[in-house]
Amino acid sequence: MLKVAVLGTGGISGAHIPAWLRIPEAELVAICDVQPDRMERFAGTGARQYTDCEEMFANEEIDILDICLPTFLHAEYSIKAMERGINVMCEKPVSLDREDVKRVYAAAEKNNVKFMIAHVLRFWPEYVVLKDAIDNGTYGKLLCGHMARLGCTPGWSWENWMKKEECSGLVPFDLHIHDLDYLVYTLGKPSNCITHRARFEDHDIINATYEFEDGKFITADSCWYNGPCPFESSYRMSFEKAVMEFKDGKLTVFPVGGSTFEVKSGEADAEGECINLPATDAYFEEIRYFANCVLENKAADVVKPEELETVLDLLKQF
Repeated sequence: MLKVAVLGTGGISGAHIPAWLRIPEAELVAICDVQPDRMERFAGTGARQYTDCEEMFANEEIDILDICLPTFLHAEYSIKAMERGINVMCEKPVSLDREDVKRVYAAAEKNNVKFMIAHVLRFWPEYVVLKDAIDNGTYGKLLCGHMARLGCTPGWSWENWMKKEECSGLVPFDLHIHDLDYLVYTLGKPSNCITHRARFEDHDIINATYEFEDGKFITADSCWYNGPCPFESSYRMSFEKAVMEFKDGKLTVFPVGGSTFEVKSGEADAEGECINLPATDAYFEEIRYFANCVLENKAADVVKPEELETVLDLLKQF
């Protein structure tokens, strides 16, 4: 039985903790947050609650630490845990500094533990289907596409860390990173990148065009708006033989010379509190994957360090 602890019980933990509770080989033994009231909603899990990470490390036997802390704390606490022989899954991004990629992977190797950054789009059903279509040439060659990730400026984070550039990196590192990481994972490193950004009070709006060696290009919009805008995650990809569109939670294929059809993605999982994430099973699949890597003593290499470095390098252009 894997003994699991979750560090940080803010918004995204509302997706991670229910997923851990569904893993038969895992036991959630502890949760930790500096704000005791944030842990109240997880009282029914039976996990022991801590407000000090060092106290949790001293009192608990932990096989896996799931880090859901603010971005600027990711690398520090990942290394602290791995130096104690604990396997670590950490929310994205690994850091705002590419040098931290080498630091965390060096710590994992030195201490013979597993480490993975939780880039959830790699497990998101509609994005898995898209990657399969690209890899297998299901609809011919991918020609071009558009991705969007839009929402309202977060005003609920601990000490307002998400609105501080030195802590979160704002829209490029907190929001746009999802789509960019997916592009690097699926298509490789872009040959060219053209970026635009507009920043106003409580507005952060970016647009990018990523060009690839074979002539394809992908445009992407990512925005925090100053208003109660619903969260949107979408894409529209043009292939030689079809268009694939993911919009409003539905994946539709428009084949050339054929009938339009919808691709079903299966049952839904719990949404992350406060973040207004679309319901999905992706968090469970991500966590199931990492748990299996620990149980089977195999590398968690669905996310590679060189990909993380490439993404951080590209984000610096904003």
